Amino acid sequence: MNYEKLSVLMPMYNEELYAAVTILETDNYFKKLGIKYEIIVMDDGSRDRTFRKASKTAQKHIRIYKMKKNEGKGEALKEAFKKASGDLIMFLDGDLDIHPKQFEVLFEIMKNEDAEVVIGSKRHPKSILNYPLRRRIMSSVYFFLVKLLFGLPLRDTQTGIKLFRGEALKKTFHRVLIKRYAFDLELLVLCHHEKYRIAEAPIVVDYKGKYGNIKPMTIFNMVWDTLAVFYRLKILKYYDKIR
Repeated sequence: MNYEKLSVLMPMYNEELYAAVTILETDNYFKKLGIKYEIIVMDDGSRDRTFRKASKTAQKHIRIYKMKKNEGKGEALKEAFKKASGDLIMFLDGDLDIHPKQFEVLFEIMKNEDAEVVIGSKRHPKSILNYPLRRRIMSSVYFFLVKLLFGLPLRDTQTGIKLFRGEALKKTFHRVLIKRYAFDLELLVLCHHEKYRIAEAPIVVDYKGKYGNIKPMTIFNMVWDTLAVFYRLKILKYYDKIR
């Protein structure tokens, strides 16, 4: 599979402890691969020293930006995508729970299955997870809701590493309305709706223990946003009207 340049989009929010090491680790890994790449970090209005720490790693191919206020991971990635110049795009969370070296697995699957989108999946049978049981249960419940509403041929939508061919994002990302919790779902629903082939890849998740309990309002917003995507897709036919 031919591509000219990889853009790694990395959203961050209150990651002052991991910001610099995540960027440098990612840079060192891709440097060893010997490919043409750029890293675009978007600080999503952090209230700590994330932007200051991240900015110390800036180079010509590592660009650091900060949003004026916290808008949500989805909005941060959309803003980062506007600044990307690659024809291959990777989303990567800014905390090293998922190491950037897993790019190679996603890329091989994209190439072998001729897919436009490859997502890391915690529910893949070959995935290795150091992940809280509570989160696993919630992930399973959400999977069944998504399957019921959309029939997506996927077992996971929320994991923080995804690989896209640039044209798939150019046709879909601007139509994503959700800024926070369910933006991954809306983007993948759009890709599926546009007949792009989506494949899943096994991943290694090294949970670092920073997640707190998920608040009831967060769960409510996630479900509400998911139902909103269903309404826009099936009832309003909104995504067919916006191109």
